[in-house]
Amino acid sequence: MAKKPFASSADLAPKDEVFVELAEGVYTLTAEGDPNVGAIEAEDFLICFEARATPAAARRWLAQLRKHTQKPVRYLVLSHYHAVRTLGASAFDAQEIVAHEMTRVLIAERGQQDWESEYGRMPRLFEKPEEIPGLTWPTLTFSDRMTIPLGDERGDLVLQHLGRGHTAGDIVAWLPQQRILFAGDLVESQAALYTGDAFHDEWATSTLDEIEDLGAEVLVGGRGKVARDRIEVEAAINQSRHFLNELRRTVGGVHAEGGTLKQAFELAHKTLEPRYGRWPIFEHCLPFDVKRYWDECDGKDWPEIWTAERDRAVWDALQ
Repeated sequence: MAKKPFASSADLAPKDEVFVELAEGVYTLTAEGDPNVGAIEAEDFLICFEARATPAAARRWLAQLRKHTQKPVRYLVLSHYHAVRTLGASAFDAQEIVAHEMTRVLIAERGQQDWESEYGRMPRLFEKPEEIPGLTWPTLTFSDRMTIPLGDERGDLVLQHLGRGHTAGDIVAWLPQQRILFAGDLVESQAALYTGDAFHDEWATSTLDEIEDLGAEVLVGGRGKVARDRIEVEAAINQSRHFLNELRRTVGGVHAEGGTLKQAFELAHKTLEPRYGRWPIFEHCLPFDVKRYWDECDGKDWPEIWTAERDRAVWDALQ
């Protein structure tokens, strides 16, 4: 059997980007399984959600956004620390870059290694990487909740940390008046989950419970299509929970029986591939997902740092 190309290194075809107005002054851009981004208009400023991987990629999103509004970007909100979400920040000229306090910790601890790792895994997303000025640092952080009044009867935007999940510092952006949720990578809609830096047990239970309790009627996940009604929102949350639970069940079972990491990967792949195998980044994610949950089963609460070298070693060991 031919060896699989490393991660998404062979995925070089351009993706169709779709600009969607979710409600008056609320926008998103999806791209066939590439990271989603969003924007919310306040009375006299903009809040952008996620920065993309490079300034060049961010400028393409902003060019579409500027067809609808010329308001300045006051806040750029980062859902978590991963490079494909943060390194395009310089293009926004935002007054404040907002993130959870733990995201700042993670950038300091592993931001450079994550940049090198993600560039190797997903080179297509790093359009004109030479323009990246360096790591993106939040200028404004919070621990639990931050509310931004939008003015002009638009209600509020609520930024919340609902528990550890995809990383230790995930936040969501919630518009309670419009019932629209930007969930970051805590929820995917018809896209596989990346869990290489995750806290699986919390994510699959209390964190997703908190998301479900918000009662969103529109949900923009980290990747994949927009969930446009309560049924689709529930399906996206249930899909994310099912993926996590099956990963926990298969890998945890092999670990408990004294099996090997390779056996755990093979069982997880056999179990998950029929449902998720055709969805974006499934083959890319699964080796790293399995290794992280195996580490948790070994009692390692804090995720080990992924480096370009460690990426290749784990990938090669599990193929």
